[in-house]
Amino acid sequence: MATTRITASGFGSARRGHSGYRHFLIGLGFVFCLVAANAVVGEHGVLAVVRARAQNADVSQSVTQLRLENARLRDEKRRLESDPAAIEEIARRELGLIKPGEKLFIIKDVPAGK
Repeated sequence: MATTRITASGFGSARRGHSGYRHFLIGLGFVFCLVAANAVVGEHGVLAVVRARAQNADVSQSVTQLRLENARLRDEKRRLESDPAAIEEIARRELGLIKPGEKLFIIKDVPAGK
């Protein structure tokens, strides 16, 4: 019958190998945690992408509003260049002008109790 002996040095070396593997796994876990954290909060991480998408949506909405305002102003410009009635309307409204022969009535509000 053959017996196998395990010496103290042989047992210790097997133990050291196991310890190295354990350190490797801990190091690998640490690196994984760093990579995962960077993927979430890093410069190009998930949070940065979410913020960029929200900012993009805001900017797109602003651009749409500005395009509508531009179109409205272009129409107003065309109207003012070609329609004398439009110029007259603005002069009456903003400058308080009246045509010759017209009478201007200014009505002041009087409180109901007097």
